[in-house]
Amino acid sequence: MKMRSGFLILLLPAFAAAMSGCSTTKVARVEAGKEVALTDRWNDEDSRQVADEMINDMLSFPWLRDFERSSKGKRATVIVEHVANKSHEHIATDTFVNDIKRAFIRSGKADFVVGGAEREAIREEKKQQDVYASEKSRVEMGQESGANFALSGSINSFVDQADGKRVTFYQVDLKLINIETGREVWNGQKKIKKLMERSRFGL
Repeated sequence: MKMRSGFLILLLPAFAAAMSGCSTTKVARVEAGKEVALTDRWNDEDSRQVADEMINDMLSFPWLRDFERSSKGKRATVIVEHVANKSHEHIATDTFVNDIKRAFIRSGKADFVVGGAEREAIREEKKQQDVYASEKSRVEMGQESGANFALSGSINSFVDQADGKRVTFYQVDLKLINIETGREVWNGQKKIKKLMERSRFGL
């Protein structure tokens, strides 16, 4: 009996190796702009579509026209303060913010200035140039563009599931504030609802 048990123990690694040899993994390249939705989680296509639609909505509001009139055609300058992830999953908000910036800049109707750590890094570079760069090549201090508007918001989510079905609901809220007046000039909202169904056999 002991010999039989020992024989079976010796066979287990070989059996596991044989089984693993039967499974195959296939990797295929796809276009970066093509959506590949393997789950109901937030993905890159959600980020891009939400950014494009919300920026288009933002630019349709009168704040931009009013600013251009009062500034005699000067383009508005925007800074992104913070987009908070309040959803149930990890979302790369930096990627979403970059999608917003690209959509905004592509419109040609506004400029962006950096904030936070990026701004401090730029200021430190200018301090270094003031010491080490030649007078002709160094960047002058005190020449930064001030922001006229501040953009901030949040990403929220809700999940409901029953009988092998799960509905995931995402809601993105953004608002634009006139820094000089403190007035909220735009408030946008975008909702996404995803349904995922599982088979009885887990396939």
